[in-house]
Amino acid sequence: MASLWLRDLIQYRGLLLMIFVLGIGGSFQYGFHISVLNSPSLFIKEFINDTWIHHYSKPMGENSLRILWSFIVSSYCIGGMLGSLWSGYFTSKYGKKRCLIYSDLIPIAAALLVGCSRTSKSFEMILIGRFLYGINAGFGFNIHSQYAGEIAHKKLRGFTNTSISIFVTIGKLMGQILGLSEILGTKSKWPLLLGLNGMWALVQMVALPFFPESPYLLIERNDKDGCMKALKQLWGDRDHERELEEMMKEQAARKSDQSLTVKGLLEDRSLRWQIYMLIALTIALQLCGVNAIYFYAAVVFEEAKFDFSQIPYLTIGIGVCESSSVILCSLLVDRFGRRVLLLGGYIAMVLSLSLLIATLSLQDTYMWLPYCSVMLIFLYVLSFGTGPGATTMTIIVELFPQEARAAAFVIVGIINWIGLFVIGMVFPLVEATLGPFCFLIFITITAACAVFLYIYLPETKGKSALEIKEDINKDNLRKKNHLEIPKHLSNISVLSTKL
Repeated sequence: MASLWLRDLIQYRGLLLMIFVLGIGGSFQYGFHISVLNSPSLFIKEFINDTWIHHYSKPMGENSLRILWSFIVSSYCIGGMLGSLWSGYFTSKYGKKRCLIYSDLIPIAAALLVGCSRTSKSFEMILIGRFLYGINAGFGFNIHSQYAGEIAHKKLRGFTNTSISIFVTIGKLMGQILGLSEILGTKSKWPLLLGLNGMWALVQMVALPFFPESPYLLIERNDKDGCMKALKQLWGDRDHERELEEMMKEQAARKSDQSLTVKGLLEDRSLRWQIYMLIALTIALQLCGVNAIYFYAAVVFEEAKFDFSQIPYLTIGIGVCESSSVILCSLLVDRFGRRVLLLGGYIAMVLSLSLLIATLSLQDTYMWLPYCSVMLIFLYVLSFGTGPGATTMTIIVELFPQEARAAAFVIVGIINWIGLFVIGMVFPLVEATLGPFCFLIFITITAACAVFLYIYLPETKGKSALEIKEDINKDNLRKKNHLEIPKHLSNISVLSTKL
């Protein structure tokens, strides 16, 4: 077993290196900026107030500061939405590799703005920097997801696609760790913390030119030799004629030489059920409550009588749990399949959230119940990581043929960024009103999506996009025709008379 693993590691070393290069400038950036503002927020607010006093000789009002801070936080989501919307057009026109390289200039410029904001006494530079970071994250997440799906060997497709989620969780964890007061989460070092995204982007910009363009794009351009060279660089120097034939077969099945637009995808009736599944998967991913759990964790830790100084490290422990579970799923997904892990994760999440509501509601009854709440939070995060946290993007990549993938991820991006914005703005108000019963909303959404996907989602492991499309069409046709006349009645003649 160990020798087989080592042989695969050597054979696919080009693919593994490219997974790292794609991730560090792709979904890692998205995850890093979700968590990086949490620790230094007090210092940044203090800086904003000091800057206001410097310019206007009076402190900023509390409400004005709250509104400005909310705008700084939400500008990331606005930029991410725009980046997602533009990604489909630019990748279709210029290719994924070139788009990623050029988009790396955006966070480098943003890092310079944010890094110099304190020296320049300008909080506006932070606002612009966050907006630019969002544009890059919207670009990077979408293009990374498409690129990973197109360089993956069928044998390692699950692992390659789950790397999207691995880098998201590692990015969130890195933001939490570097934001500690012992590292960069201090009054003097927070500009450096917020400027680190420029360094990750620089790594990708320097390294990516040494890797090939997407093999599917090369096939689109009728560059068969270039495609074979790319496959050998990524999958090892051996014969890949069979894989190339499958790619050419998928290419030949395309209705048009041009990639579908979002409008074209929504109008394509042959992909209607894939769109329904995409919406259910993305809504469940964003509105399952995982971001709310991070928000609520500090309250639970306080109720469990943990010292205030220990809470940041316990929150990092949640991040470690999520990252570890996603990595574990990446090792299991090609063995057990996507559907089993996804649905199993949903069931475990619903159960753990239901128990969490009970323990939080009754925590004053027994002194040991707060510790049960802590355990349930870790169980929930573990279930999320080994289930939808890792498998959702893998399934979405595999559901759509290559010409529809860019448009599909534009839709994913829109739902994703709207969900992130809504959770950030609305959840604190809902939590203040409903308390622990706010998790009932997430339980309902998760359970509804799980039931829908249980009924309609096929297993995608080891299947090409064409095979998956045939499975979905057959399944839907069977459901559509289950009310038709049974075969044993089909021979009965009906005499119709006109009176």
